Amino acid sequence: MPNRWLRRVALALLVLPLLAAVYVGTACALMFWPANATPRGEATTDAPEVQAWVLSNGVHTDLVFPVRSAAVDWGQIFPVAHFKAVPPDAEFIAIGWGDREFYLNTPTWGDLTASRAFGALRGGNRALLHVTYLRRSQLRHNAFELPLAQAQYAQLAAYVRAALPAGRATPIAGAHYGNDDAFYEAEGGYHLFETCNTWTGRGLRQAGVTASRWTPFDFNVTWHLQPVRP
Repeated sequence: MPNRWLRRVALALLVLPLLAAVYVGTACALMFWPANATPRGEATTDAPEVQAWVLSNGVHTDLVFPVRSAAVDWGQIFPVAHFKAVPPDAEFIAIGWGDREFYLNTPTWGDLTASRAFGALRGGNRALLHVTYLRRSQLRHNAFELPLAQAQYAQLAAYVRAALPAGRATPIAGAHYGNDDAFYEAEGGYHLFETCNTWTGRGLRQAGVTASRWTPFDFNVTWHLQPVRP
């Protein structure tokens, strides 16, 4: 019995790193086979009709849009009354999708624990949307340009709104990291193959943006985008 138990432990120690390597390797390989790739010689020089961004903190990505445009007024969907104190000069709104327990219990990386990380990867928790109003100055670092045609923006905005149950923004009472953010109920659940970044990447692909076919990590999302120059 002890020998059998040791063999199982040894097998697990061999298999888990192999599976992790396959997971990461697949994500990296698919960056070089993107969806919606522009054929060589057909790159467009048209000026974007809507300027949006992807914002990354090195692990997690958010979609960033103008608060108001001809296509959508995010202030009507996520009213400032749901927030503690939105800056009066906020021009943009960042929207991200993620694991409920991780979002609510990990306001800083110092709050991250192994059990919360593994709990998110294991799955079973419902998702939330995290919405933050931003000033222009907050897009100087770790932001990536996302130039969109009006039709692409409308499709991406519809994708975000589809994450709201029954199309309504239902805030989580008392859940904030600061004065300018709030959390909302969202469709879906987080797990190893459905991460915050796969949600972002799927939206980009559906809107016709060149993006990796699978985006479990932030660098998969930003690989084909141009960083904002400070």
